[in-house]
Formats: sequence, structure tokens, C-alpha cells
Amino acid sequence: MSNFFAMVNRMKLIDRWALMRSTAKENIAEHSHGVAVIAHALCVIGNKKFGKSLNAERCAVLALYHDTTEVITGDMPTPVKYYNENIKNVYKDIEKKAGERLIAMLPDEFKEDYAPFFEKRESDEELWKIVKAADKIGALIKCIEECRMGNREFEIALKSRREIVDNIDMPEVEYFRKEFLPAYELTLDEHTK
Repeated sequence: MSNFFAMVNRMKLIDRWALMRSTAKENIAEHSHGVAVIAHALCVIGNKKFGKSLNAERCAVLALYHDTTEVITGDMPTPVKYYNENIKNVYKDIEKKAGERLIAMLPDEFKEDYAPFFEKRESDEELWKIVKAADKIGALIKCIEECRMGNREFEIALKSRREIVDNIDMPEVEYFRKEFLPAYELTLDEHTK
């Protein structure tokens, strides 16, 4: 019996933004889906607009699994996770061990297929950069949504997340930011005009 997929299914139980009062809760399954959609889009943009040869489908799958270790570790709030270099390094080690624990739940014949989602390999380095950028965009979108609902709790986070995304030096991110991000500020009626 393998516990792997049952554990992955528990992503829906891990809430994000634990220190923030949210108008809408977000769990890591929902977040990972959003990051996968954005990562895929960034790859398509990179390929179509900037002559890159990115594997959009693989990037989307990497993004789907990017926070899966949190079913073991929980979601550590960003201010804590990155408080200093020591905490950051310890947490990375904890994430690595959690990934190893999840992979150990698979039958041997499937481990090599799923290991790249938990052990960042050099061959996927460019795709992981896209996933990281998509993750930052996803956090910005959450802040936009919360502020649109009048939640002042996210005002400072919105400013800092916008600055972070604005400073990502990737042409596909800049294109997404200019072409697609403004639509997240719109209401449903404005979308359907």
C-alpha cells in the first residue's frame, strides 16, 4: 500500500496566509493550481514571444508539486521562513527531508518519475525559475484580490509583492505583468463587457 497520493490529496487541508486575516481562505492545493497555470503561461509566453524552448507542460507539473512538502511541514509564514539565513537553511533542509519522506511512500518503480518534483535537478533549473516567478505572481494576485475586497490587512503585502514581481528580470514575467495582471483588478462585470 502506498500513501503518496493520499498525502498529496491533503494539500487541500493546509491553509496559506496563516498570519493574515483573509476574506477568502486559500489552501496549498488551490495555490499550486494557480501557480501551475501561471507557470505554464510564462513558458508559452517565453516560447512564443521571446524564442525560448521551454517545456510548458513539465513546468506546470513542477508547479503543481512545488509546495507538496507542506503536507508534512505545514505552511511556514514567509516572515519566519526567511527571517535570517540560518532559519532559511534549516527550513530548506526540513523541506528536503519531507520530500524524501514523500518519495519513500511510492512503490520503487515510480520513485524516479516523482523525485524531480522534490529534488531540484540541474536539467530543470530554468523551469524552477519560472515556477518561482509564478509563485511570486500568485502571491501578488492573492494580495490584489484581498485588497479589492476591502481587506486592509493585505495593503502592505500588496505593495511589497508588487515590487517583488516588478523586479523579476524575466521578459515573460514583464509581458505577463503588463498584458494579463491588470485584469485581476477588474470585477466580473468588467470582465464580461
